[in-house]
Amino acid sequence: MSIEGKIAVITGASSGIGEAVARKLSSEKCIVVLASRSLDKLKKIQQELPNESMVVEMDVCSSESVSRAFNKVIEKYKTVDILVNSAGIMPLTYLKNRHLDEWLNTVEVNLKGTLRTIYSALPKMKENQNGHIVNIASVDGKEIFPGGSIYGASKAAVIELSKAMRMELSPEFNIRVTAIEPGTVNTNLRDDITDQELLNDKDYGGDEPKLKVEHIADAVLYAISQPESVNVNELMVKPTGKS
Repeated sequence: MSIEGKIAVITGASSGIGEAVARKLSSEKCIVVLASRSLDKLKKIQQELPNESMVVEMDVCSSESVSRAFNKVIEKYKTVDILVNSAGIMPLTYLKNRHLDEWLNTVEVNLKGTLRTIYSALPKMKENQNGHIVNIASVDGKEIFPGGSIYGASKAAVIELSKAMRMELSPEFNIRVTAIEPGTVNTNLRDDITDQELLNDKDYGGDEPKLKVEHIADAVLYAISQPESVNVNELMVKPTGKS
C-alpha cells in the first residue's frame, strides 16, 4: 500500500530512530510531522526532507503539550493517518542503587508519553475508521537483563498495550497497531545512564553488534506499507549474530 500523501506524526523525531523514520517516510512521499521538544533540531532536519513536512513542539511528558501539538496538526491537515511513537529514554540502572527519579521518568516518557499521544490521535482515526499506530518498544520488553529492569518493564508495558489496542481498536475502527522491538541500536540513548557502577561493569556495553537506525525505519515502513487487510502485529529486529 502506498503511503504517499498520508499524514504521519513521529514523536522523538529530533534524533535517533525517530529522525530516521521521518527521513524514510518522507522519501516515500509521506507528509511527516516532526514532533519533539527540540525545535531547532527539528527545523534543521525539516530543511533536508524531500517532501512536505511540518514541525511541532511536543513534550510527551505533558498532556497539554501533546494536545496542543495534535491540534496544530489537525488544524493544518484535518487528520492523522499514522502515529509513530518513537520518543523514549533509557537510563539503565541497578535496582540496588535506587535511582528513583530516573525510574519514574522512564515510565513517564516511555509509557505515559505513549498513552498521551494515542489519546490525541484516536479521535480522528476513529472518525476516519482508519489509521495505523506504531509503537517503538524494545527486545528488552521480552528479554530482561540486570540493570534493565525499569526500562524493560516500560517496554514490556508498551508491547502488552499494543496487543490490547489491536483487540479493541482494530475490529471496530479498522485501526492497525504494530509494536517494533529493536535489539541494540547505535543511538545516543545510553548517554542517559548515570549509574556509575553499571557503566563500569565489565559485562556492560562493549563491542556488541548494533543495528543502524535506518534498519528500524525500514521495519516501520514495512509495517505501514502492507495492504489494509494486513496487520503486522510485532516485529523483533536484532543484529545478525544475536540470538
